[in-house]
Amino acid sequence: MAISEAPPEPDDSALPEPGQAEPTRTSLIRIALLAAVVAVVGVQGGLPWLFIIGSIVAMIFLHELGHFLTAKHAGMKVTQFFLGFGPRIWSIRRGETEYGIKAIPAGAYVKVVGMYNLDEVDAADEQRTYRQKTYRQRVVMAAAGSTMHFLLALVLIYGVLVGVGRPKLDNWEVRAVSPGSSAEVAGLQPGDRLITINRSGVADWNDMRDVILPLQGQTVPIVFERNGVTASVEVTIGANPVRPQEGQLGVGPSFPPERVGPIAAVGQTVREFGDVAAASVKGMVQLFTPAGLGSFAQQVAQGRPEPSTDAAGSSSGGGGENRFLSIYGAARLGVDLTREGIAPALGFLAMLNIFIGMFNLIPLLPFDGGHIAIATYERVRELLRRDGRRYFTDVGRLLPLTYAVVALLVMIGLSSFYLDFVNPVHLP
Repeated sequence: MAISEAPPEPDDSALPEPGQAEPTRTSLIRIALLAAVVAVVGVQGGLPWLFIIGSIVAMIFLHELGHFLTAKHAGMKVTQFFLGFGPRIWSIRRGETEYGIKAIPAGAYVKVVGMYNLDEVDAADEQRTYRQKTYRQRVVMAAAGSTMHFLLALVLIYGVLVGVGRPKLDNWEVRAVSPGSSAEVAGLQPGDRLITINRSGVADWNDMRDVILPLQGQTVPIVFERNGVTASVEVTIGANPVRPQEGQLGVGPSFPPERVGPIAAVGQTVREFGDVAAASVKGMVQLFTPAGLGSFAQQVAQGRPEPSTDAAGSSSGGGGENRFLSIYGAARLGVDLTREGIAPALGFLAMLNIFIGMFNLIPLLPFDGGHIAIATYERVRELLRRDGRRYFTDVGRLLPLTYAVVALLVMIGLSSFYLDFVNPVHLP
């Protein structure tokens, strides 16, 4: 999805005539198979899976649409715009560009001629290559994919704040009571609001967990509100089955959403966007350090570590680990959040867009950030020349590093895919 140049097609003889869709029997079979897969996903996984998969496909499409529109606006020649990789399912040619869908929905690509100095281009098209455009045009085109993700995230965050409301940790109520837990013995019910535990305020969910942890085995008073009436009950705090020295009440929270006014939401949207962007950068830096990669390798080697247990008594699997998520793992987490409500689902999509946008700006090929880094380096060399001549980076010298980056990405992708099957991330 981050690569805006595709490998050459192995067989152009099978391409349709300009303006015509592929009318082959093979393409019809592939379309039928794709429809069957969608139907199976819908039946087996339900609407949450269809919603998340559809959202991810839309994100991929809009990412490449950003590259496509800015390339066209700059006068670059775009020969292909495909959703997916692998065998062609369907395609149509309009003018100089072929549009289509391929069988493996693991990304998308826009093919722009002359991305590098190594590319052979017809002399008639040289002035329409990416490499011949101005620095601003090249940077705008390369950054357009991430820009689309950032715009989507801003729209989603603002829409949640104004239209749906954002759950707040300091406004929670009991959503579920674990069977056999201290909360069930005490008679707590879904919908109750806990006010104090052992005379400590627990209006904030994090405060509640902090108060409960050291109280294992102690009988303490709990003040709660039910249907507007305040009551008190004595509760003996149970033990966490995984960490017996820690207390556990056995309740799971829900957070009634609170809407924000349209004007106030503007500033809050920008702040939340900045917080998530900063957290994304911090997480990437930590993950790509030797310690981070070593920790990830250890997680993969272990396969299925002992699960932790949250305050509601449910297993959280690998949810507490700092780790890579495959597209499957991210989709699965998104499905879990979708089942929690529209606000968590849209919030997840906003965070995913921000992370993907930041990830694509890593200043190495084949990321979009690599194209920006090369364009910037070329611009600096041109300014140092002071004679107005263009400078072109010899991308061939970067190929070993690029291959190493691709190999690392493939290794991480396969490993995280495996880990997401054997030790999936669940909601806390």
